[in-house]
Amino acid sequence: MELADIRNELEKMAKQLAGFRGSLDLENKEARIAELDDQMLHPNFWDDQQAAQVVINESNALKDQVHTFYEMNESFENLEVSYELVKEENDAELQADLEEELTQLIKRMEDFELEQLLSEEYDKKNAILELHPGAGGTESQDWCSMLLRMYTRWAEKHGFKVETLDYLAGDEAGVKSVTLLIKGHNAYGYLKAEKGVHRLVRISPFDASGRRHTSFVSCEVMPEFNDEIEIEIRPEDLRVDTYRASGAGGQHINKTESAIRITHIPTGLVASCQTERSQIQNREHAMNMLRSKLYQREVEEKEKQLLEIRGEQKEIGWGSQIRSYVFHPYSMVKDHRTSVESGNVQAVMDGDLDPFIDAYLRSRIQ
Repeated sequence: MELADIRNELEKMAKQLAGFRGSLDLENKEARIAELDDQMLHPNFWDDQQAAQVVINESNALKDQVHTFYEMNESFENLEVSYELVKEENDAELQADLEEELTQLIKRMEDFELEQLLSEEYDKKNAILELHPGAGGTESQDWCSMLLRMYTRWAEKHGFKVETLDYLAGDEAGVKSVTLLIKGHNAYGYLKAEKGVHRLVRISPFDASGRRHTSFVSCEVMPEFNDEIEIEIRPEDLRVDTYRASGAGGQHINKTESAIRITHIPTGLVASCQTERSQIQNREHAMNMLRSKLYQREVEEKEKQLLEIRGEQKEIGWGSQIRSYVFHPYSMVKDHRTSVESGNVQAVMDGDLDPFIDAYLRSRIQ
């Protein structure tokens, strides 16, 4: 890299940092942090543990945002000093160090910028992610298990906690359906990019003739809600079924019918949970999931109406195919919304989804 190129990158960084400073409203954020810290010192703070956790999560998120900005700003100032030194000394080793540090800061600022895109009302919440295979039996169910692994790997790489709320194993292999709760700041904001149908093309290991098969799995994503949204759910509109919980591989988690399945009769929406040993706790989880599904349904209906008013022809909902994963006759993963492609299918299946998520989120603000 030439010195002139380094100077150009530093000038771009200076503008970007100035933009961050303006949009972050640091003074108000620091005042809010102080206010939350005062709340945490109150002797009755832990009386309501759920409310306390909300305060702690908000404080941690704000502190992380503010501290990250100041750290990036400090790194930028150090790079400016290093640049002047390299210009004076003309030292190749110093310049190599400068270029490496510059590359690291560019990546960090790109990641920070992406986080700032997650500003919609519920982006910061935990995500409920459901996978449902399409027609195709064992082949589609195996594809579902591969996607389950992919999302689990992605979540772990980002420091998110993954809980399995509901799991129904396939008859021979794979998964008939699975519901995950992915917990962490901005989990929903990132994973909403994955909502839609995922298509696999490969030579099926379950086909003795070695033929190529196409399989589909739908991915549903919604923010996790507790009681903070008002969704009217009438008891007479619900059908509640109990069943015996089972985990991956079909083994029983317990011998009582503690798992809960709640069906909202007017809409046909279903929420199931078997993660807890207590039927009461599973019912609470399932009701929260149902509340989230009903909210998501309302949002999609409003979005559909807006598009009709504008005269836009755009398919909305779970039926839209968003991405293809081709294992044969060539290797490629392509996102049909953004045209982002990757030839490294294995890396994607190991959880390298950030290029697809990044492109999708950026496309929504253009």
